[in-house]
Amino acid sequence: MKKIFVLSFISVGYFLNAQNISNSPYATYGIGDVKYDNTIETTSMGGISTAFISDFTSNFNFANPANNANFDLTSIKLEATNENNYFKTDYNNTKSTKHSTYLSNISLAFPLSPKLKMGLSYQPYSSKSYEIVHTDELRDESGVLYANRFNRFRGSGTINTAQIALGYKVNDKLAVGARANYYFGNLYDLNELAQSDAELINGYETKNSIRNFNFTLGASYQNLNTSTDRKFTMGATTTFGNTSNMTTDYVNSTYFYADAAQTTKSNESVIERQSTSSKSLLPLQASIGVGYGEENNWFLSVQGDYKKGESIAYFGNTLDLQDSYRISAGGWYLPNYNNFRNYLSRIVYRYGAFYEKGSLKLAGQSINKFGISGGVLLPFKTSSITRMSGLEIGVELGKRGTLKNNLINQNYINLKVGFNFADKWFRKTLYN
Repeated sequence: MKKIFVLSFISVGYFLNAQNISNSPYATYGIGDVKYDNTIETTSMGGISTAFISDFTSNFNFANPANNANFDLTSIKLEATNENNYFKTDYNNTKSTKHSTYLSNISLAFPLSPKLKMGLSYQPYSSKSYEIVHTDELRDESGVLYANRFNRFRGSGTINTAQIALGYKVNDKLAVGARANYYFGNLYDLNELAQSDAELINGYETKNSIRNFNFTLGASYQNLNTSTDRKFTMGATTTFGNTSNMTTDYVNSTYFYADAAQTTKSNESVIERQSTSSKSLLPLQASIGVGYGEENNWFLSVQGDYKKGESIAYFGNTLDLQDSYRISAGGWYLPNYNNFRNYLSRIVYRYGAFYEKGSLKLAGQSINKFGISGGVLLPFKTSSITRMSGLEIGVELGKRGTLKNNLINQNYINLKVGFNFADKWFRKTLYN
């Protein structure tokens, strides 16, 4: 059984790399919709993770690898996400919906010693999957229509991340951790200008090829009052150190399509071709959080995240993204795990909310985001307070963007479902 799970970890990772994930039109800009760190546990609590040390021995924290002092089992997590986006703009009173279901996380974690814990994870970091067509009617001085002009934007591709994390417990209160992150994938953007009375299409294509490393360092401090079982937690992380380049190939050309599906170009004539390298794909990030709770009963945390602005090549030009920040609050509640007569009292209930000032600014408007979230951990029948395996369900409702200046308002409902299988694997039996 354990071998099957390990083989599944490898094969599912291959499938995850081949996924096509749909998302917002705002994914047109930069590296797309960033999805990383949105595990079920984190998402259900509004995004808090920096000062979150699980009370249970089966949950590994990748966001802050220092927060794994209590982790003591081998854990395999498989998670899937269903995204439902609803778009509206005042431009021509346009409305649209997009739906997508994809495998969003696979991880394996285990203790190397009572003080040293290790985790391996693989998940999408960001993605592009959009197609926008803008049509203009061209009329002569008499008002007679003589042609239609089409401006089409298309994008595709996914950046995935594979990582290895280590957490070390210095003493009963202090822990440190480190995570190495490898990002890889290709992103494509295409802007085409066509006219009904012209055979040729003018296309501007950008391909970003990403092979990038960076590193995350984390620390945490927790003080537990054993007389009241109340605990106070502080945590901090920083992500830095791009050690590889992003290669951007830009082509401006004219052509026409040889097939109805518009996938094969013919008679392509290149007007301009550029190739650049950049190390600014993944800028400096930092997070700090504080939390307070009662052992095995409840926990509440507040967290602030900061991401430095960056510049990225886009259709032959430089796109500047501004500094961004996010404020999150959330936690969990476990009524009474020892009440075996009432299953509802043994469920872990999660809740949270967040506000994010976005890095993207269009038409003088910052593309901000806010939302609320909730979720549950439904323990398996064989689970205990020290071996918390179960079915995880989370939901996030939010809003992004604005209707001002003919921009797009995005409402969304995201549903996440996954399993956490935890047991004492890979350990030698000391007696029969």
